[in-house]
Amino acid sequence: MAIRCKYKKYLANRKFFANFMAQFPTMVLKSGRERSLKRRHPWIFSGAVKVAPQAQSGDIVEVQSNKGECLGYGHFTPKATLTCRMFHFGPLSGEIDAGFWMQKLSSALNFRRDILDLPNTTGYRLVHAEGDGLPGIVLDIYGSAASLQLRSKGAEKILPEIQGFLEEHLQTQHLFVRSGSKKEPVQKWVQGGVEKIDFEEYGLKFRVDIERGQKTGFFIDQRENRALVRSYSKGKTVLNAFSYSGAFSIAALAGGAKSVDSVDISSSAISQAEEHVQMNFGPLDHHAGIVADCFEYLKTMERDHYDLIILDPPAFTKHISTVDKASRGYKEINLKALRKIRSGGLLFTYSCSQHISKDLFRKIIFGAAADAGREVQVVCQMEQSPDHPVSIFHPEGEYLKGLMLHVR
Repeated sequence: MAIRCKYKKYLANRKFFANFMAQFPTMVLKSGRERSLKRRHPWIFSGAVKVAPQAQSGDIVEVQSNKGECLGYGHFTPKATLTCRMFHFGPLSGEIDAGFWMQKLSSALNFRRDILDLPNTTGYRLVHAEGDGLPGIVLDIYGSAASLQLRSKGAEKILPEIQGFLEEHLQTQHLFVRSGSKKEPVQKWVQGGVEKIDFEEYGLKFRVDIERGQKTGFFIDQRENRALVRSYSKGKTVLNAFSYSGAFSIAALAGGAKSVDSVDISSSAISQAEEHVQMNFGPLDHHAGIVADCFEYLKTMERDHYDLIILDPPAFTKHISTVDKASRGYKEINLKALRKIRSGGLLFTYSCSQHISKDLFRKIIFGAAADAGREVQVVCQMEQSPDHPVSIFHPEGEYLKGLMLHVR
């Protein structure tokens, strides 16, 4: 009887014991530096740390204010400027175990099931790092394959839970992982392995090379923007500059475009674009794949030929020190397009550079429009697809911005 009473007392107080058992090294912040964490911003920089924890890279640490208040838990990266990435705010109500991570992954999956037309869209982002409360983790699904980026040692330690979740809930057969540092990257199949795999986006067919493709294999962050292009393409003469594998071109053709030119400096990218055309429509005489430098093509192309132009270049800057140079690049391509597009035409222009803010991008386009001497209206503003959610407390996650412009 005494044993049973003690066991019941333990069950009644398991929350207390869970907290008692979850002992982690402690990081103490300087006075006043807890404000951002109380606003749920997930990054802690080394300059905010008063007492560093006795911990290894990737270890979980408890973060406390200078007054000893528990602010939450994160993954520690010693000697790095970004020294801790928070994945939980406030005291724990249980243990940080496999179930903890499974719950976060389940929440991310349920959200995608709510917002996406999954039967007709089998390529999507399942985890968007801080946007899903899983910093350092980017996970994309392509049919029966998954492409995973692990951007911190802490994220790397969760790999077994991620793999188990994918097998159980999505029956994933192939998993490719990118991890390590820029100097020592690690890229490998940890399950299965496939050269290319097919997936669908709103019923359109695409083929992705996960291992050798850009980013995690495909630019699924532009899904809704491609759907928008599709809805405005009927009867249009379209230029898709910086076309990569031609996803915007496929959207325009599906929308009834009169003709589409896909232009990219990479011959392999153009080959992929032509393959996607064949997969969706068979042989077409109103699509042309053109291998060319897009800056030069925009400069020399015929005036008033295109009445819908898409500019989706790669990131012109990945560091704040090169923002000015990147801004000049964005202005140059938009100025050329604005000067050459047919009156009444539509320009869809984008930047995926994180260091180019929405405000700066709009100013760049303003400058290009003024120099082009054209009447330009903003029809709508665009951003990344909803399966790339941005925590309102972490605006840095909002990297893709775009404008749909009507030009006269």
